[in-house]
Amino acid sequence: MPKVGMEPIRRQQLIKATMAAIDEVGLADATVMRIARHAGVSAGIISHYFGGKDGLLEATMRQILSDLREAVATRRRELSTTSPRDHIGAIIDGNFDRSQVTGPVAKTWLAFWASSMHKPELARLQEVNDRRLYANLCHQFRRVMPHDEARACARALAALIDGLWLRGALTLEGLDRDEARRLARDYLDRLLDNRNTLSPS
Repeated sequence: MPKVGMEPIRRQQLIKATMAAIDEVGLADATVMRIARHAGVSAGIISHYFGGKDGLLEATMRQILSDLREAVATRRRELSTTSPRDHIGAIIDGNFDRSQVTGPVAKTWLAFWASSMHKPELARLQEVNDRRLYANLCHQFRRVMPHDEARACARALAALIDGLWLRGALTLEGLDRDEARRLARDYLDRLLDNRNTLSPS
């Protein structure tokens, strides 16, 4: 995390530069010097406020995760219904929000996932993100089905969301947001329609 005192504008500038550098050359070659050049600042500023590239990657992922939370929350606030189906649909749509699927963000996500297997700070972020998605899905499913079934459905849909995102991010054309959302919503419909419980309990 950046030290207290960094201007928000400068912080955002460095986060965007980090994503641009990862998009350009990958995480391994996204050196502090390269990131600093993208941001138009000295490498010393990055070291001072973030402690180096690892700290900057952590701050960048915290920003991306914050954008993800806001994308989901915005869609849920805009709903005019309390239907579990609609709220889960909003969670799906938020996970495929444009803020999460552009080239630089997608490549930063991939770098983050790979690095989280080796760096405890990033692993904790990944765990928090996984738990949040699962908990939000599980809460909605529990409104229309028993606890054990809700947990199983939440795990399956979370895995499908991650899988669709990953497969799409790894294609040359990039992720097709509309297709991914359609597939995830179709699966959600099957889960709910099979129970014949379309209204909130």
